[in-house]
Amino acid sequence: MSTINNKTFTKSFLWGGALAANQMEGAYKEDGKGLSVADVMPDGIWGPIVYPPQGEYLKHNAIDFYHRYKEDIALLAEMGLKCLRTSIAWSRIFPNGDEEQPNEAGLKYYDDLFDELAKYNIEPLITLSHYEMPMHLVEHYGGWTNRKVIALFERFAETVFTRYKDKVKYWLTFNEINMILHAPFIAGGIRPDQINVTDQILYQAIHHQFVASASAVKMCHEIIPGSQVGCMIAGFPLYPLSPDPSDVLEAMKLERKNLLFSDVQARGYYPSYIKRFFEENNIIIKMEDEDESILKNTVDFISFSYYMSGCATADEELNIQSRANILSTVKNPTLPSSEWGWQIDPQGLRYILNTFYDRYQKPLFISENGLGANDVVNEDGEVVDDYRIDYLNAHLNEVREALKDGVEVMGYTSWGCIDLVSQSTGEIRKRYGFIYVDRHDDLTGSFKRIKKKSFNWYKEVISSRGEIIE
Repeated sequence: MSTINNKTFTKSFLWGGALAANQMEGAYKEDGKGLSVADVMPDGIWGPIVYPPQGEYLKHNAIDFYHRYKEDIALLAEMGLKCLRTSIAWSRIFPNGDEEQPNEAGLKYYDDLFDELAKYNIEPLITLSHYEMPMHLVEHYGGWTNRKVIALFERFAETVFTRYKDKVKYWLTFNEINMILHAPFIAGGIRPDQINVTDQILYQAIHHQFVASASAVKMCHEIIPGSQVGCMIAGFPLYPLSPDPSDVLEAMKLERKNLLFSDVQARGYYPSYIKRFFEENNIIIKMEDEDESILKNTVDFISFSYYMSGCATADEELNIQSRANILSTVKNPTLPSSEWGWQIDPQGLRYILNTFYDRYQKPLFISENGLGANDVVNEDGEVVDDYRIDYLNAHLNEVREALKDGVEVMGYTSWGCIDLVSQSTGEIRKRYGFIYVDRHDDLTGSFKRIKKKSFNWYKEVISSRGEIIE
């Protein structure tokens, strides 16, 4: 008789937090940095593109991490973080994206940042492209629609791999690579106000990203022996709205739109289901002779964000009614929602962990998970965010269940461990952090950092290796 697998969080589990350069650094024009796609979206992903920028946007100074990173990393170390996921702003290293030589001031900044993390034995997990494409590549190349951008990305990747080979072991290529289907400008440098974004255009750009990602994986393994490179997917499980077989098939079809991105990066080839989609929609992917062999450079692990799940139905009337929802999916009538309408589904995290592991048998990393909420500083100066503790506790409990299922999970980095500017809405009142930042949507604030109640809770989670999770 076999014994039950009681595996839980190991000593090597990478407990951490996650940030993105464009949402917290600020200093958007300092030390030679060029403009990126993030600098021209005052109202977030779903708002207008304003290029060149008109006035100051929240992201331009964000939470001033660029100048305050030592203070912030000391706080993260106090919390006991083993890992910090963040990104390198492409336009700090190559301001326009197509220069022959990198910007030394940008390289030096990340040298200093990684040295500070090393001081506290915090392992960096670094994303190469986290919604930070240089605007010059958008305006003069058409973003990822242009195959020439592959070589420019390769130059950027080779530059940072070579520079930080002794400082960074864990890398991610593209943040939420599948979001290009929903937000082509921020994720692909494709301007919908200038280009008719057809499926042909989108999937050709996606192919260019796949080739660039696989090339970066190969390069990283060659330059940094022992390095591990992952892909990063926006994880979004979809359930059939009813047991009607048509709803079940619709859920499968929509899930495959996301699974395509992990399938290609983890398996090294295009799956048969997408070939049918291409054929039925007259999509022809232009490939170079070497592309298929390059794609075989598959990732070492799969990382993903997880915030919510959704439902799928073949009922077109219900689909039309849902178009205003996040990612235009049908709401699950059994689940509660956050203040911003994101449905809360802790069990969905266990479900997606098992889905990915069953499909690929590769290690997994939860690189984003968290609750955006309108936190309030009380008169006594405290931020009591029990709702965040409850949310994270419930999700981490499901991670533990997945570990018992036999899923190999490398780590967990809670999104926005320090308050930052929301990617989707461009606000800062939608807060995720364990650390409150006195910065507000009207651009006021002292930038003072305040430890929330969840700070000490997460500190205990880490020090107990998850034992306090209920």
